[in-house]
Amino acid sequence: MTIQATAATLSNMSLARRAWEIRRKALRMGEVQGQGYVGQALGIADVLSVSYFHALAYRPDEPEWEGRDRFLLSIGHYAIALYSALIEAGILPEQELETYGTDDSRLPMSGMAAYTPGMEITGGSLGQGLGIGVGMALGLKAKQNPAFVYNLMSDGELGEGSTWEAAMSAAHHKLDNLVCIVDFNDQQADGKSTDMLCSEPLGDKWASFGWHVQRVDGNDIAALVAAFDAARDLKEAKPRVIICDTIMCKGVPFLEQREITHFVRVEADEWQKALAVLDANRPE
Repeated sequence: MTIQATAATLSNMSLARRAWEIRRKALRMGEVQGQGYVGQALGIADVLSVSYFHALAYRPDEPEWEGRDRFLLSIGHYAIALYSALIEAGILPEQELETYGTDDSRLPMSGMAAYTPGMEITGGSLGQGLGIGVGMALGLKAKQNPAFVYNLMSDGELGEGSTWEAAMSAAHHKLDNLVCIVDFNDQQADGKSTDMLCSEPLGDKWASFGWHVQRVDGNDIAALVAAFDAARDLKEAKPRVIICDTIMCKGVPFLEQREITHFVRVEADEWQKALAVLDANRPE
């Protein structure tokens, strides 16, 4: 028991360090352009760390390996977050970080699958990822491929009818190889997501559509590890959803306190200040 507990603690510490690296890379990219959806990147970094360094099967030097788990970024404007994870995972070289958002870069400001190794779909119009994930999951089953499909979507996409059509079809087809991750940061362009179109009680809604539901603190590494493991190991023939409550700009308190964080305003002199805050709190 002691050895297992120690191993788990060490694993969580390592994942915390990966999340810290993802946050740092996102800030560095934001500084290149002087802008970017860094609030979302800072908030979702723990989820991406657990995804890429605990849950997913992939080969860094072979991004299109047929046996890989597919990670879909339905929210295309979170691209800066996914690029950070792909760089940390060794799928993209770190030196490309300096090209973020520039002409001919493989790291455009909104994610495009045709440009970027490791990016499975182009997530422009919101609400498309889960439907694509259903199709991919069906295709993998038809090929008897045991890989999983993970779809990361935003709470704003819960207001899209296409999301719920996909949710209903996933349950109908008993897609036990599909995991939906909802980033519930309660922010969208016009204000709080719950003020725009309230989706609560969210867990009950997913359950009523036939999904296995978990809701966790999306900035708690241990809770995320347990949730991802439970989703993967579930024996019921149904799709799985993990609702992750996250804090925008997590890890940089002076940005967390900004009233408008959907596209957080970062002044030119604040990028280095934000990096200094992260560096002062680097996990071992």
